[in-house]
This record gives sequence, C-alpha cells and structure tokens, in this order.
Amino acid sequence: MTTLQNDLLLRAARRESTERTPVWMMRQAGRYLPEYRAVRANTDFLTLCRTPELAAEVTIQPVDIVGVDAAIIFSDILVVPEAMGMELLVEEGKGGPRFPSPLRTAESIAALDTEGAVDRLRYVYDALSLTRSRLAGRVPLIGFAGAPWTLASYAVEGAGSKNFETIKTMMYDAPETLHALLEKLAQVVGRYLVEQTRAGADIVQIFDTWAGILTKDAFLEFSLPYIMRIVDHVKTNSDVPVIVFAKGANSALPELADCGADVLGLDWTVDIGEVRAAVGNHVALQGNLDPVALYSSPENIRNEVRRILEYFGNHPGHIFNLGHGILPTVPVPHAQAMIEAVKEISVELREKEQE
Repeated sequence: MTTLQNDLLLRAARRESTERTPVWMMRQAGRYLPEYRAVRANTDFLTLCRTPELAAEVTIQPVDIVGVDAAIIFSDILVVPEAMGMELLVEEGKGGPRFPSPLRTAESIAALDTEGAVDRLRYVYDALSLTRSRLAGRVPLIGFAGAPWTLASYAVEGAGSKNFETIKTMMYDAPETLHALLEKLAQVVGRYLVEQTRAGADIVQIFDTWAGILTKDAFLEFSLPYIMRIVDHVKTNSDVPVIVFAKGANSALPELADCGADVLGLDWTVDIGEVRAAVGNHVALQGNLDPVALYSSPENIRNEVRRILEYFGNHPGHIFNLGHGILPTVPVPHAQAMIEAVKEISVELREKEQE
C-alpha cells in the first residue's frame, strides 16, 4: 500500500486537525482545462469514460495543473443506469446525455438488470487502479456515484428537465413504482461504490444533483432513505470516508448530517458557519464557494475564499470546494487563484488562532 504524501482530505473528512484546509473542485477534470480539451478532441465523451488510460490522464490533470489536494476519477453518474441495461447517448452539440427509451412503466423498471450491472462497470475500476498507480501517493483518489433519486430523474425523464413533470407525476400517482426503481438503483450504487474502494478509491462521494427539486417531505421519502442505505453498505464493507452532496436540499440539512456519512457537501446558498452551528461537530462539511465567483478578479476570489474560511472558523472538518461543479469557461488562472488562496489563507488563520 502506497503511503499518501498528502492526506489532508482524508484527515479533514474524519474531522482530525489539519495544518491547512484541503481543497478540490467538483468537475475539476473537465472542459475549463485546455489539456482536457486536447484529449477530448480525439475521442468522444463515453469512450473517454470507458478507456482507463485516458480517464486516468484527465483525472490527474488538475492535480498537476491547478494543485488540488485530491483527484476525482473521471466518469459520469449515468454509467450506472446504462450498466443496468438502458441505452445512453451523449451526442456532441445536442444538449446533455439522454436515454432514448426512458423508464415509464413498472414493467420497464422490472426489466432492469441489477445482478450484472456492477460487473459491467469494470472499466471504472480499471481506471481507478491505473490512476492510483500513476498518482503514486501524491494525493487521495475520490470515487463517486449518483444518488438513486438523481439517477431515477434522468432515467424516467430521459434527459435533464426544467420541471421534471414525468418523474414527479410518477412520484405522486405511482409511488410504489418509483420506490421499486429507487430500490434497484440503491442496490447497484452501493455495490458499485464498494467495488470502487477495492479498486483504489480512498474516499467516495454520492451526488444527489436534483435533490433540490423535491419538497422536504418528498426528499425524506424518495431520496434520503436510499442514500442512507448506500452509505451504510459502503461503511459496512469498507473503511473509506463517505461524502454526501444533495444540492439544494437545504431544508433537510439536519437529517442529511445524521445520514451516516462522514462529510456533508453544501451548495453556495447557505452560510457554512451557520450550518456548522446547526448540525454540530459529528460531521465534516464540504464547500461552498459560488462557482460563478471564479469569473471575478483573483482579488475578489481571495476575498470570497477568506469569507468562507472565516465563517467556518478554526475547527477540524472542513474540505473547501465549490458549491457545485466548476463551469467550463472559467479561466484556469482563476481556478488556480482559488486553490492558492485556500492554501495560504487557511494557514494564516490557523497561525492567528495560535498567537
């Protein structure tokens, strides 16, 4: 086992003291980097996901270029429903990914393959193993998966949606059908994440991108129980920390803090200090710079970084991140300015506390 030279992320996830605040960015391996675009110029998105050598290359790019404290494996949350038998299309210039045959009936949901799905994702495990080898212990490696509610939203709608009327109608009119889908997705995601830890992931994150479209009651019924089941499965079958990021589910932050995860990810619409005071010290917090702030001047980026670090205070258990993914047109020097600001200002604030 390679000893990590930089284990700040893992220590912060376990709420241990750190000499500075660790920092990484969601979607950090992506279109804002010219080096990523150079790789993508020669291959399509899904081929990049399915080719371990290429996935490892773009996973490591932000470690080398912008200096983040962790690598997150390059993949996509929708490879899980694809592995369960759904056709997934990602077509250049035609919007986001889509499922041409969405799940609209109990029969189509029953036909999903939960047994062979995890094995069909072998290319992700191979990418993790190769990336871990190439990182050679420089930083931790993050694995991830989508939460069942978010995966179901894409699978039922067929693509991203403005109002999500199809899955919400199913939720109201046929909740038992939706629960059957969520149950199948939770089974596969739990096993998938455990396999990622066996392949080399040091920590895993569960993304519930569409949590914020639900009422609190609906979130507590149709999302959180399935997230909790996945967290429990990962914790039972591995010793890695788990991050849960349910974007927009801010009315349910106390319940999320008690879901069993080690780290609770926050979007940019909440005060991280107020959340910490509300949920207590039993869970680490991740976040939560507004991604659009990275378009502002480096001086203003530093000011925003300082504000968040000061709001959190000199306590263990903070992983600095954006409140959602980095946007594809952010200038690379601005991303670097954020990373450098976190590293410098968090040290400065710790030294002040000790004076």
